[in-house]
Amino acid sequence: MKRRAVLSSLAALPFAGVLPAAPSRSGIRMRRRVRPHDPLWPSPAQWAALNGRLGGRLIQVHSPFSGCGRGATDSACQYAIKYLHDPYYLRDEPGLTQLSGYAGAWISRPSAYAVRARDAADVAAAVEFARHHRLLPVIKGAGHSYQGTSDAPDSLLIWTRDMDHITIEESFVPVGRASGRPQPAVSIGAGAVWMDAYHAVTTVAGRYVQGGGCATVGVAGLVQSGGFGSFSKHFGTCAAALLQAEVVTADGRIRRVSAHRDADLFWALKGGGGGTFGVVTRVWLRVRELPDQFGAVFATIQAHSDSAFRRVIDRFTLFCRENLVNPHWGETVTFHRDHKLTLSLVSNGLTRARMEALWQPFFAWVRAAPKDLQLQASLPGPTLLGAMPARHWWDARFWEREMPGTMTPDPRPGAPTYHAWWTGDGAQAGEFLHGYASLWLPRALLDEPQRERLANALFDASRQWDVTLHFNKGLAGAPREAVEAARDTAMNPAVLDAFALAILGAGGPSAFPGLPGANPDLPVARREASAISRSIGILRRIVPGGGSYVSESDYFQADWQHAFWGAHYPRLLAIKMKYDPAGLFFVHHGVGSEYWSADGFSPKRLG
Repeated sequence: MKRRAVLSSLAALPFAGVLPAAPSRSGIRMRRRVRPHDPLWPSPAQWAALNGRLGGRLIQVHSPFSGCGRGATDSACQYAIKYLHDPYYLRDEPGLTQLSGYAGAWISRPSAYAVRARDAADVAAAVEFARHHRLLPVIKGAGHSYQGTSDAPDSLLIWTRDMDHITIEESFVPVGRASGRPQPAVSIGAGAVWMDAYHAVTTVAGRYVQGGGCATVGVAGLVQSGGFGSFSKHFGTCAAALLQAEVVTADGRIRRVSAHRDADLFWALKGGGGGTFGVVTRVWLRVRELPDQFGAVFATIQAHSDSAFRRVIDRFTLFCRENLVNPHWGETVTFHRDHKLTLSLVSNGLTRARMEALWQPFFAWVRAAPKDLQLQASLPGPTLLGAMPARHWWDARFWEREMPGTMTPDPRPGAPTYHAWWTGDGAQAGEFLHGYASLWLPRALLDEPQRERLANALFDASRQWDVTLHFNKGLAGAPREAVEAARDTAMNPAVLDAFALAILGAGGPSAFPGLPGANPDLPVARREASAISRSIGILRRIVPGGGSYVSESDYFQADWQHAFWGAHYPRLLAIKMKYDPAGLFFVHHGVGSEYWSADGFSPKRLG
């Protein structure tokens, strides 16, 4: 595990000269946050008053594993163990998160209290209480956060689980807009996950909304991180589809913001990072026409030597340049340490015949060298290449009928029939991360002579750790409209001309405190984190100063301001200081976090 770099000054950043002035002592109450052991911690009567204001929706939070030591009959413990790897269960449990921790960084621990919010007014009451009593507010929708921002011990959790109402509005006009034609939109509460949205918009209504590839990620959180789905190469980022948001800011005010009202805050919510500028309670996203077909290509190519694997990588990068950097393709290709290349790609708007014609030359090249290369099965058959009606892409019942095992339904009694997750994502539920890293790869790397450098770097990096390229998480080759819409978001502009996002990660079994048998192997975690660091370092040498996706990134990222937001960071910091000058909302490596800490409002670096 590489050590976390401590930034002693912003002067080293390339944009330091245009940063807004640091908050002054006179403008900040120099007080630390209150913890349960402090005399100023709210009294039982004050908590009871908040509970009364909320209509009884304040709850004390405990991990369901806290009773596991009492014996095998503890029902909460046994229930939690049974559904430990069910992401919908982890969403529904305020004391747990989708990850159990990150080695050397954080471990999932419950808040002291949680407000089970039913609307923005409940959220505003929680924010006002936290501000008045100097508590740390933490926000959980679905609880997906590699940075550990969905929970914190001794905090007040604002839990949006019940705010999951979804409505399609055929003639939507953003607040503050004086003219222009209405457009179709979908209004989604902050507690909804993308499977809820896909069911309502696609499976039921036959339309499309740009969301996330992982069906159990929270809608509001993904929008605030920028957000990618399997088909972002065509439709763009989630943040770029945002038309309006309802957000509770640090002053307790409920705001509806758009490009026409509080435009600076609205822009910051489009990729500036969740939990930083306020609590988003509802979003309105653009609804579009659904393509006729989505499809997929699955294949595994096994090389039998270093030289053969080098040839595969070289050939694939050439194939990629000519065929994959366009609006039709998304998802992943992985270069493995064991000389294996796996294709798990999805397509948009292509028939099976067109897909076969495109891939046939590449597969024929592989088959022409049977002594060096072997086409293996990723799924049933040596390759799986096909297309299907797009309306059924997130229809769990369709997949169960046509290809059992592709999706896994929520097995809990009473769960909605459409609640399922992609089976390949299931291992992530409850996982304990060992290490993680991401890097956008610019389109120019596919041009000669840079392509040779890229191919060599991919081979060398894959000797250290498996490297996965996410083609849907870079907008090179996307339609101009999608690129321009993403340009008007807070994401690092590196995404605009990236052909893919390289991601490397490793994890181990669940390590929730109290879980029987939970004992993370930290020596293994450190070795794997070190290998990831070496591997991503090789790629960074061909992309110096490259950007990283905030939601899928290294907890210990040294240059996080520039990596996550690039030249947008000064503007984001100014917006943070405007709407939250006392730093009420704090998340690890969030905008402005270099001035505060989780333990206090006090800026850490006031001269």
